[in-house]
Amino acid sequence: MSKDTVLVSMTMKRLVVALCAVGVLGAGAAIAVQNHTASQQAMAAPAPAAPPVNAAAGAPAPTPAPMIALPDFSVIASRNGPAVVNISTTGSVKAAYDRGDEPFADDPFFEFFRRFQGPPQRGGRDVPSHGIGSGFIVSADGLILTNAHVVRDAREVTVKLTDRREFRAKVLGSDPKTDVAVIKIDAKNLPVVPLGRSTDVKVGEWVLAIGSPFGLENTVTAGVVSAKGRSLDDGSVPFIQTDVAVNPGNSGGPLFNTKGEVVGINSQIYSQTGGYQGLSFAIPIDVAQRIKEQIVATGKVVHAKLGVTVQEVDQSFADSFNLASPEGALVANVEKGSAADQAGLKPGDVIRSVNGQKIVASGDLSAYTALAKPGDKVTLDVWREGKALTLNGKLGNATERALASADADEPAAKLRLGLALRPLDPLEKRQVGLASGLVIERAGGAAASAGVQPGDVLLSVNGRPVNSIEQVRDVVSKSTKSVALLIQRGEERIFIPVRLG
Repeated sequence: MSKDTVLVSMTMKRLVVALCAVGVLGAGAAIAVQNHTASQQAMAAPAPAAPPVNAAAGAPAPTPAPMIALPDFSVIASRNGPAVVNISTTGSVKAAYDRGDEPFADDPFFEFFRRFQGPPQRGGRDVPSHGIGSGFIVSADGLILTNAHVVRDAREVTVKLTDRREFRAKVLGSDPKTDVAVIKIDAKNLPVVPLGRSTDVKVGEWVLAIGSPFGLENTVTAGVVSAKGRSLDDGSVPFIQTDVAVNPGNSGGPLFNTKGEVVGINSQIYSQTGGYQGLSFAIPIDVAQRIKEQIVATGKVVHAKLGVTVQEVDQSFADSFNLASPEGALVANVEKGSAADQAGLKPGDVIRSVNGQKIVASGDLSAYTALAKPGDKVTLDVWREGKALTLNGKLGNATERALASADADEPAAKLRLGLALRPLDPLEKRQVGLASGLVIERAGGAAASAGVQPGDVLLSVNGRPVNSIEQVRDVVSKSTKSVALLIQRGEERIFIPVRLG
């Protein structure tokens, strides 16, 4: 049975679908995303004819609007199609817990004894799986860009060219935060796609995608740019929104402008059914280029971080804060010790510009930091309590995960959980279908004795949902004897009591 990777959206029960399918071998191939590079060339509009004379009035009639022809995408498709590749992967997934694996599963006392043997383990066996995606060649010696989720957990990655040649690919590196990966095949003199600038993309302009929606190879779809700087998940990528028909089978492939230049990597869709419903999202090529350069140079990726949680400024906020217009990024939270904290930002501040770049919507702030580097100096134009002020700071390193002991800076007699925790990253949230939670990196002490394992996701403590290490400390510090941890392990959720003291 095939299974497309479907990502849960944050509103109206919509699903954000990562366009890569994963399935179980032997049960039918699941269709994953494939995208072909396409170039597109606009047809010149005919010159307007001389305005006719209105004989009755003796004056020229109103000049009609010039007719604009639709662009001819055939040139782009034929010129850049050979530089788009199909990517197939093989790996394995953990089977869900299956009572049939137990020799005494039919015994009426089986469940009773199982519950008192400690928390259930992950699914017992690895089940072979495979996925299909797409990518595009950016250097003649075999460098290929694709999505990180296309090659995630893959043991083997195979690249197929349009001339039917196949190559085993090496994953040079991937970045789950931006969903960009770089792979390499051993080949020479390959066709490449030209790269454009996503900052030059305009809302309303024509764009093109080529891919394999639902396994239909070399399908060309076109549309227009619907919006720029869309903030999804944690807002680390300023997505390009389009109405290009993109479906499972398009992931990792290029999005072209009418010059035949790649301006984005198709990555996600909003859907209530799992299929295309008019909203698709591409990673800006400017962001992907920065990730590629870091991976090629060092094999890893670092991201800049300001350390704030922001939200949109609507008219009500603008009226409340005496702003002339509803623009800017409203600071809802400032991370302690972050670059924002050190610069002096406070909740309630409205960031109106960064280094002179105007912040109209909150996503503009994410767009800026996505292209910045750790250590970059920033000058922030801030509106606070009806007055403008300027703050200066230096961006931090977002790649250094907030991995910390839940026992840190607290009396050992009070906590002794023995847990090292970090927040879920955006890709992990999509994969497990959670909006929040903390990944357990290490488990020791009382938590390990109670059955907590590395890789578990901590959802709540004593019934209180936890999204940060500080929240865990707060709840545990108020407990005297024990705490109840709600854990998600695989597809199961279980409470595990941990005795303190």
